[in-house]
Amino acid sequence: MRMPSLIWFLHFMNLTKGLDGTRRSSSVSRLCPAGCATCSAPNGCLSCKPRLFFHLEMDGMRQRGTCVSSCPRGHYGMRSPHISTCARCKDDCSSCFSENFCTHCHPGHFLFRGKCENSCPDGLTANTVLRECTECSVDCEMCVRSTVCVSCRADLYLLHGQCQLTCPAGFESDVQLMQCIPQVHCEVGGWTDWGPCVRKRSTQASRRGQETRDRQVVRSPSVHGDACPHVSESRKCALKKRPE
Repeated sequence: MRMPSLIWFLHFMNLTKGLDGTRRSSSVSRLCPAGCATCSAPNGCLSCKPRLFFHLEMDGMRQRGTCVSSCPRGHYGMRSPHISTCARCKDDCSSCFSENFCTHCHPGHFLFRGKCENSCPDGLTANTVLRECTECSVDCEMCVRSTVCVSCRADLYLLHGQCQLTCPAGFESDVQLMQCIPQVHCEVGGWTDWGPCVRKRSTQASRRGQETRDRQVVRSPSVHGDACPHVSESRKCALKKRPE
């Protein structure tokens, strides 16, 4: 593994004495940012205290040296006897453990055995959420983990991340979504008051009439849920005599 030339140059400048002879003096070290063993005003840290990593970060249009306990995302720690540095991961890795072992991938790539691939091998699903190749169960068409399906193969219904041949009690099959959905039974509200007593047209001579009351459907049933009871009913009533 090769150390970037700029890091070597800064490290070399640290090992050589400056023009004013104060580059490595204790008074200068006390003015350095936290973690720096030595530094300069234009370049930031030149060397780091033990166990820290030297990292170049952008400062406007310039790069400045910093000393960090762990390397930022997109970099990995590379230790050597002289100076420990943060090296950049490969272009398709968003984070990595080492030069040749990715831990997360950029969009459009999928992690498989430490590599970021454009597609997954046969038998594995390209998980766009985790950006990795996932081994699904035999009934799964796509999954987010080996035990959690998001879609099933033909003729199976999805329920709580698992694929079912038939839906259990309390659920019914949605053949469009191919999912088991909760079974919904009809719910109705309370009855209204009885309406006015009205004479039927067929009983003009009778003193008996009819009054009606209703109730509203609060929740409609699903396809296989319990149907709604009647929402309107009538009963006979006595007509009031008209005043003479």
